[in-house]
Amino acid sequence: MNTYTRRGFLGLTSAAAAGLGLSACTGGGTSTSGSGDATGAASNNLRLFTYEADETIGLLRAQVKKFDQQNGTTTSVDSLPGSGAAVYPDKLRTELLGGKGPDVWRIWGGQIGAPFAKAKQALDLGPYYSEFGWDSSINQQAIDGMTFEGFKAGVPFVSLGLGAWYNKSLFAKAGVSSPPTTYAELEAVNDKLVAVGVTPLGTGGKYGWHVMRLFEYLLEHTAGPELHDKLLTGDESWDRPEVVEAFALFKKWQDKKWMPEGALGLDPADIEPAYVQGTTAYTICGQWTEAGAILAAKKNPAGFGNFELPTDQQPARHSGFVEGYMINAKSGNADKSAALIDFLVKPETQKALQITASTVKGAEPDPKTLPLSAEWGQKYGDNPFYTIQDQAFPKKQADQYFSVQSDLLQGKTTPEAAAKKMQEIVSAWAKG
Repeated sequence: MNTYTRRGFLGLTSAAAAGLGLSACTGGGTSTSGSGDATGAASNNLRLFTYEADETIGLLRAQVKKFDQQNGTTTSVDSLPGSGAAVYPDKLRTELLGGKGPDVWRIWGGQIGAPFAKAKQALDLGPYYSEFGWDSSINQQAIDGMTFEGFKAGVPFVSLGLGAWYNKSLFAKAGVSSPPTTYAELEAVNDKLVAVGVTPLGTGGKYGWHVMRLFEYLLEHTAGPELHDKLLTGDESWDRPEVVEAFALFKKWQDKKWMPEGALGLDPADIEPAYVQGTTAYTICGQWTEAGAILAAKKNPAGFGNFELPTDQQPARHSGFVEGYMINAKSGNADKSAALIDFLVKPETQKALQITASTVKGAEPDPKTLPLSAEWGQKYGDNPFYTIQDQAFPKKQADQYFSVQSDLLQGKTTPEAAAKKMQEIVSAWAKG
């Protein structure tokens, strides 16, 4: 997938995902035994599993075909665009446990990718890093995002930062001439937008992860970088004033109508691009939105802008995450799989895939075709980021958090009770 979407157009229906018939196709180079120590026989057949969107899968398949022609291999590419991190890791895990896993798979970093490294289902790619020189060709911060206790489990090719992407004409309508630089200014912008009949933030609560982006930003604002990081690892208690304040602000955003009415039921795929359509003023997302929303709607990027959400903290940080490829530890085709990954992370391949936030040196977005993505990279690309919450937590804890935020916005719980509940959730995970 190129980076048109954060979750591979998460809002695509489950019926569309089911129609892919994924279970019928496995690579000849992977183990077909359920044995815990089985290793597939070597062959020229590879299988790549991804969550590529239907709109972009053709780009990936074309590049994989080019690799096959150059290397005498036959690679099948399967994609599960459905509901992203809510479904894809479980599907992958089931295949691996059944002995029919892919040779190569795409995965997010953080606590989504970590279990595959911990279970030794992913191959240690350290030797291949040395062989192909990935340490020098790929951003080191991104590599760290797919390295677990020294175990290089993945090769990152996407490193994305989330900020506010906005419609300049709607800001002008509200009398806003420039992006806010403090949290107080952001609230004032929201009030000005509401006053002229414009919904400020386009966000949706279906699946939980999209509206989560607002809360984690508010937590960075109230807690600050050091405490925020410790909260995500369970090294500090969530039952504290800074967290209560973040949850109170979260509820405030809903109550002040700074997000759409009925936001909890909205599909991210529908509401995220609403700022391009002019029904909301801005959204919180990454560089993929320029290609996937602005250019896809045949709009001129000059009518839009982006800015790092102001936290009033130092250093200034934004939410971020990495995505990359792992190799099946049981694959009989490890060398060919590594060669495929190396091909995919070549600058020319990254450009052909239209990656808008590549980790690969020499594959930065072209300012002529993706001016806003290039601008984001130039302004904020070197800024540190806090791990996006649904990567910072394992899936179980992320799902439990989604339930807490839903209850809070529905008025079923208070900010104080939400903070206590989050402490229960995180401490149970941190204690193992």
